[in-house]
Amino acid sequence: MLSGPKGSEEQSLLRCGVCGRRTELFELPGKSEKYCWECSADVATSILLTTEIDAATMAGRETETLVAEFSQLSCRLLERAQLA
Repeated sequence: MLSGPKGSEEQSLLRCGVCGRRTELFELPGKSEKYCWECSADVATSILLTTEIDAATMAGRETETLVAEFSQLSCRLLERAQLA
């Protein structure tokens, strides 16, 4: 268990790199920031979508659906960050 400042009984939790919530945080490979459960899932999904969009573009395949999904995800992350 983590402890807060000296003499404090409160648990000291870091803030999520996206939403700023003080909760248990998770690391993603290749990322220096840590994220809450919800944000880490969205950040990981955005990384995968970016990779898939790039691969589809290079192969000359349609990317409209992937780009639309990435746009929705980005809006969700931005909204969460602005509420912080």
